Amino acid sequence: MQRKVTKAVFPVAGLGTRFLPATKSVPKEIMTLVDRPLIQYAIDEARAAGIKEFIFVTSRGKSALEDYFDTSPELEASLRKKGKDELLEVLQQTNMESGAIAYIRQHRALGLGHAVWCARRLIADEPFAVILPDDVIAGEKSCLQQMVEAYEETGGCMVAAMEVPPAKASAYGILDIESEDGAKVKVKAMVEKPKAEDAPSNLAVIGRYILTPDVMENLNRMKTGAGGEIQLTDAIADEIEAGRGVYGYRFRGQRFDCGSKAGFLQATVAFGLARPDLREEFSEYLAEMAALKNAAQ
Repeated sequence: MQRKVTKAVFPVAGLGTRFLPATKSVPKEIMTLVDRPLIQYAIDEARAAGIKEFIFVTSRGKSALEDYFDTSPELEASLRKKGKDELLEVLQQTNMESGAIAYIRQHRALGLGHAVWCARRLIADEPFAVILPDDVIAGEKSCLQQMVEAYEETGGCMVAAMEVPPAKASAYGILDIESEDGAKVKVKAMVEKPKAEDAPSNLAVIGRYILTPDVMENLNRMKTGAGGEIQLTDAIADEIEAGRGVYGYRFRGQRFDCGSKAGFLQATVAFGLARPDLREEFSEYLAEMAALKNAAQ
């Protein structure tokens, strides 16, 4: 029986330069998708998967992120006094229990692998999840929950996987597949950001991982990879070389790359239309915009 995954690492030290000037004063993870910051979607997904300990790898300028998960007694008292119970309940969902959340600084931007390595002392000898908040995944069951259930059968390391067009392979880590079993694939190699003609498949690694503590040992070597950075993909690939199982999981759901402006806007539309309180008015507006565009053509 596999050890339960109860810890998750959230690498949130990035500067968010693609969203400047907004990210000059607001951490990208606090940017709002409809009425919730990106980080809230990641936390909700982790909770649904049974995560109990949340480890944030941060950097300077991220104090707003830490404040977001703290209690707000004055605001809660005001909402309670005004009888706004529904809003009070929503607000309280953002609070984290004392001791459930930890913040670790990444002082130098040396890559995703380095960011995960920064959490090594809190991970110790347990399996753990990694969630990249830029990747927002909408589905009936959370992506990480699907992966946790699959991991209970396979053990080893597991990465979320999604088919991408060959032309976009160079933006992802790509899986070389040994065998397939439904949504699960056994991986025989991983290639970080290959050229389209060199990609071993069209199955790309997306920002969800379940990893063994052996990966931390691999990261200890501080081996640099693509872009001169310490790549998490390389540390996972080392597990394959060591003869330990690495799996990809084709999750059910729609992924939005909220690290890009276009992806963020697409997610805003999708999540806005999914909201019963917004759907009718918002869809009417979008229809009007489409009609205007067609008329102009």
